[in-house]
Amino acid sequence: MTPRPLALLAALALAAPVSAQDFPRTPGEYLSRMDGNGDGRIDEAEYVRYMSQGFLRMDVNGDGVLDANDGPMRPGARAVHLDAFQRNLIQQFHKLDRNHDGSLNAKELSQPPQ
Repeated sequence: MTPRPLALLAALALAAPVSAQDFPRTPGEYLSRMDGNGDGRIDEAEYVRYMSQGFLRMDVNGDGVLDANDGPMRPGARAVHLDAFQRNLIQQFHKLDRNHDGSLNAKELSQPPQ
């Protein structure tokens, strides 16, 4: 069973203490944080790398699995493996890439996946 990406992303976002100043306020600001090579677009690798940061912070023991060894889990929750999490991110990336050019712009980042 694959985890629901949006629910998992929400949980990951809440896992690390951050201030309101840490959150991007505009799609352009969000894009600039994700844009590792500074070309103004987000490719699949940049998207997966950025979106995996919360998972990696929560993976306390660094074994690539979020489970009870990393801290308390919701009762009945299944372990989440990094490779499965990242496969879901890749699927999400391609849903966001509405013009199918292999990269995301600020507008695509700001819209929900189809």
